[in-house]
Amino acid sequence: MNSHNLSGDGVIVVNKPASWTSHDVVSKMRGIAGTRRVGHLGTLDPMATGVLPLMIGQATRLARFWDHSEKIYEGVVRFGFSTNSYDREGEVIGEVTEPIVSADHIEACLGQFRGDILQTPPPVSAKKINGVPAYKLARQNKPVDLQPVPVSIYELRLESVDGDRARLHVRCSAGTYVRTIAHELGQSLGVGAHLDSLVRLGSGPFTLAQAHSLEELQQWKDDGHLEDALITPPDLLPEFPRAFVDDLTAGHIRQGRDFSVSPFRVPSGAEYVKAVGSDGQLVAIGKIILPNLYHPMVVMPNAA
Repeated sequence: MNSHNLSGDGVIVVNKPASWTSHDVVSKMRGIAGTRRVGHLGTLDPMATGVLPLMIGQATRLARFWDHSEKIYEGVVRFGFSTNSYDREGEVIGEVTEPIVSADHIEACLGQFRGDILQTPPPVSAKKINGVPAYKLARQNKPVDLQPVPVSIYELRLESVDGDRARLHVRCSAGTYVRTIAHELGQSLGVGAHLDSLVRLGSGPFTLAQAHSLEELQQWKDDGHLEDALITPPDLLPEFPRAFVDDLTAGHIRQGRDFSVSPFRVPSGAEYVKAVGSDGQLVAIGKIILPNLYHPMVVMPNAA
């Protein structure tokens, strides 16, 4: 078997399998890529599947630019009973019923969840209370008092209703819990409800179409072309214009010096630019300080 390890930095988008934690996926990728330096962008619950972008090597330095990336989900809400985790993996709480829920009834309740709202995280979540994750307190049957937090629901669409299940399309800010929407939707309808399944279709610029299964990535590693799955640093953050710099300027940038860009190549007033060296590698992300003058915010180490 080829023991070829990944050479190079970047992002690999994984289609997270159900029942795996995000950390499980990171651990598996460390083995596949042959490096300890792997981090993920935005935790997915074990039950959920879909887009989990993994930063490999020096690409972890760019994580800050995706901290507040919007997310896109498709979730199935099941009506009839609530759970303590607000999803199918939790313990049933309250009465179990067989409600008849119409699309009109659901649609009438969705408006309250759209826009900028305050949302209370589920009691079984990674949100911390005095430094302790809420799920640990919940498991110990200790009181979980989570405060509502502001989130933004840019799009919330009812896709279909089938018996006691409804499929929702959600585009939202980072930190939004689709589980909470499911739970509170049930409350609004006067019945119990929980999240039956969840697929993350997008995380910031990363999509399900770019995602690879762990089995596929292992096979690519065995075949010696794992690099094909890598989105390299110069291709990341496509919304930032590229500013090509010569070797001398690249050296100055790596020393933390400000650098100028051509007003003919970079749109005037662009907040960030990607300084790209003569070898095509990302040198730094620069932040504007004066027209056409940038300060290196994140500097990538010299590959040489």
